[in-house]
Amino acid sequence: MRTLIFFFIAAIGTFSCESPTQSADTDQEPSDQKEYYQLKVYTFDSELQQSLTDEYLAEAFLPGLKKLGIQNIGVFKKRLSESDSVPQTYVLIPFNRLETFLSLDTALLGDHDYLSKGAGYLNAPHNNPPYKRIESILLSAFRDFPVMKPTSVEGSRKDRIYELRSYESPTESYYLNKVEMFNEGGEVALFDRLGFNAVFYADVISGPKMPNLMYMTTFSNQESRDEHWKSFGDAPEWKELIGNSYYDNNVSHADIFLLYPTEYSDY
Repeated sequence: MRTLIFFFIAAIGTFSCESPTQSADTDQEPSDQKEYYQLKVYTFDSELQQSLTDEYLAEAFLPGLKKLGIQNIGVFKKRLSESDSVPQTYVLIPFNRLETFLSLDTALLGDHDYLSKGAGYLNAPHNNPPYKRIESILLSAFRDFPVMKPTSVEGSRKDRIYELRSYESPTESYYLNKVEMFNEGGEVALFDRLGFNAVFYADVISGPKMPNLMYMTTFSNQESRDEHWKSFGDAPEWKELIGNSYYDNNVSHADIFLLYPTEYSDY
């Protein structure tokens, strides 16, 4: 039986208790440490809801974040299929400092332009809301990939594939083992060698599925995505990893979301 060597929170880093040196209404400080991310997932019942939320995100929310010094904000739509026809929008926000995330809503409410341009969304009536629900996931970047790398993949945005993956583990101990597989084990390095154009790899600090890690890779189109994953499966590094019994049973459930960027997304 595996031994849990250290507390789960030690794997993702402890939160700083120091007072922030800058308030949330100023630029984020440059950081040589790992980033934090918020992933907001909007679920909709209608096209009208999607349209209103798109307008809010493009005209109010993203400009408001950029006033606070937050850059490289990704906004994506889920690719629908016969088996998954529920429309969703994913918003990925990077933070240099956790304090900026904690005070974000207060800072935005002090922005007159944000309140004015987002009024239709912010003041929507209870019987005609702009979404069905919002899910919020807080993440902490992996040690071996501490800073987001917005993709340089080109081509039609509608054709691009932003692949978001979520890996759950059966226990905290197995979860730490899977994170180790990405870092010390070399999964991150293999993705990099094969040109997967990773945007981030991160521990889920807080979310509906725990323990859990998430990561995002990028491809110019579906064909490129399929070719890259075939190369991954055929790679000797991967065959060595999955043949190592030390890493057995460290994923209990995996979700794969294929997304494409909106026209107003930063990447």
